[in-house]
Amino acid sequence: MKSALKIYRSLPRHDSHSPSAVSIGNFDGVHRGHQTILARVAHVAQERDLTPTVMTFYPHPRVYFARTGNRPELMPTQISSLRDKVWGIQRLHIRQLALMRFNQKLAELSAEDFIRYTLVDGLNTRWLLVGEDFRFGRKRTGDLDMLRKAGREYGFEVDIITDVVDEHGHRISSSEVRTALAVGNLARAEHLLGHPYRISGHVVHGKKLGRTLGYPTLNVNVPQLCAARSGIYIVRAHGLAEQPLNGVASLGVRPTVDNNGRVLLEVHLLDCRVDAYGKLTRIEFLKFLRDEETFPDLPTMTAAIDNDAQRARDYFALHGL
Repeated sequence: MKSALKIYRSLPRHDSHSPSAVSIGNFDGVHRGHQTILARVAHVAQERDLTPTVMTFYPHPRVYFARTGNRPELMPTQISSLRDKVWGIQRLHIRQLALMRFNQKLAELSAEDFIRYTLVDGLNTRWLLVGEDFRFGRKRTGDLDMLRKAGREYGFEVDIITDVVDEHGHRISSSEVRTALAVGNLARAEHLLGHPYRISGHVVHGKKLGRTLGYPTLNVNVPQLCAARSGIYIVRAHGLAEQPLNGVASLGVRPTVDNNGRVLLEVHLLDCRVDAYGKLTRIEFLKFLRDEETFPDLPTMTAAIDNDAQRARDYFALHGL
């Protein structure tokens, strides 16, 4: 049984002074590289009787600086929602998550104050694992030398992790996952993530158009900067029944029927109906079928959906899922 994850949205912790083994990062996607890092945190924590801990930020610091600098083109796309990131971290035996809102106050914190506020007073850090290019504090003035010096002063050890590579020697990183998802290469994304790409969310009410076309859908909101390519996918829905449910899904802005530009995930379950409104589901992406299209009319769109659904049925028949 996994230990419960305690989430702290401000530091110092209100209910603990226990010493911690800590890693700091964005952990978008919680991919195989992150999994290696967090397994090491959990191992060292167990060896030294420390609490395995992650510090992460929302929004991504690059998103914050792109917004404040009015440079939206610099915003990185998002592999996982905050919910999925927390879920992925919890699965790896991490027991504390410092979920820090990246705002002006944090952006302007000096490197020295960052160490004191978050690592020393905040988490009672005894062991810290960071990447070799880790920078922190106002204008990224903090570096590894500063961390090591502070460690000697405050009593924590600094360890460095280099790039994690796969069995072919290729680097595993969030940017690699984003690239794979952007072109619809789900096999590559699965290789990097260690599992099929997935998005979780509560089923929300849509415009009910699919129902009138004979294709009722479950509607799930996704991050606005979703890294996955817009288009039609073969999927499975978890959490709505005892077994995963086969489906076909549209991820995108619905250009034929809507013009508000909001990205939505619409899932049509094949040959079954479930009462899913308000329920939390995890949609697993199995195969990219085609790009999102604008159709001249609804009959043409319906014919395309008919074809998508048949291709999905053929896929599940072939793969025995």
